[in-house]
Amino acid sequence: MPHNIRFFRFFNDGFIMSNSPLISIIIPAYNEEGAIGKVILAIHDLGLQDAEILIIDDGSTDKTARVAEAAGARVISHPYNIGNGAAVKTGIRSARGKALVFMDADGQHDPKDLLRLIAELSKYHMVVGARQRGSETSRLRDIANWFYNRFAGYVAKFKIEDLTSGMRAMRRDDALRFCDMLPNTFSYPTTSTLAFLRSGRSLKYIPIHTKYRIGTSKINPFTDGPRFLLIILKIATLFAPLRVFIPVCLFTFMTGVGWYIFTYFAFGRFTNMSALLCNTSVIIFMLGLIAEQVASLRLERNEGLTNQQAAESYKALEKFYPTTDDDKARPN
Repeated sequence: MPHNIRFFRFFNDGFIMSNSPLISIIIPAYNEEGAIGKVILAIHDLGLQDAEILIIDDGSTDKTARVAEAAGARVISHPYNIGNGAAVKTGIRSARGKALVFMDADGQHDPKDLLRLIAELSKYHMVVGARQRGSETSRLRDIANWFYNRFAGYVAKFKIEDLTSGMRAMRRDDALRFCDMLPNTFSYPTTSTLAFLRSGRSLKYIPIHTKYRIGTSKINPFTDGPRFLLIILKIATLFAPLRVFIPVCLFTFMTGVGWYIFTYFAFGRFTNMSALLCNTSVIIFMLGLIAEQVASLRLERNEGLTNQQAAESYKALEKFYPTTDDDKARPN
């Protein structure tokens, strides 16, 4: 498929010619020569006539870029390995489509699931493929994801089914809004999910099943795991600071009160440590209030969340990728 292909869109029973695709499928890749060609060909097999496949080669040392170009994808290469998140940010800034779809380059995702995600973008700001039981994943990663989902759900006040899923679709304007906030590492799904939810944007999960990846995983659970947790805390303090500050405040205050009760009955006096802990809890609470005010000012910039005209512009996605009865019957 040549890169100068013209894209056609369907409106009101007619075709109009456009130099920009409706959909951009963004795939970050690093040393994935064994899988990337098969992934691109599988996407071509879907017969999408109004989509571009954009491969972001993150400084691969193998033939990833050449294989992707030979398979008919548009390729943008980093001069060296910056990180998965950095590749995603390059893809967001370089994409020409109105709807952006992300998937992994390692062959674990079924491209057919992309259609089900895209069909929901007219109603939701972000649609995420949630891995179900039966997916081919490691036990250690399943345990870690369960913990991340529960903790992030507490922060966001929303049931998060799969925080770290790399298969997701979002509207271009929303992606650009949070692009600079995304980290350069593997944590972009975590950041984007919490940022969308805490800023009042809507999210829907679509059940998917994944296969074991082709090649070796680039994620180290012992180094990337704590990084994911830290990012959740950072995003929480950006959008919902009191969800972090209040538990710390209460723990410090109750520790101070407990220590006072202990020292009163044991030694008959109120110790300096008790006073320090109680005063510290008040300071933490006040810092939380300040952070909450800063977060509120930031959220005031999120104009257009209920812009009906913008939402209507995504209705074309439903015509191209209609939801089937089988999809409607699937649990969310």
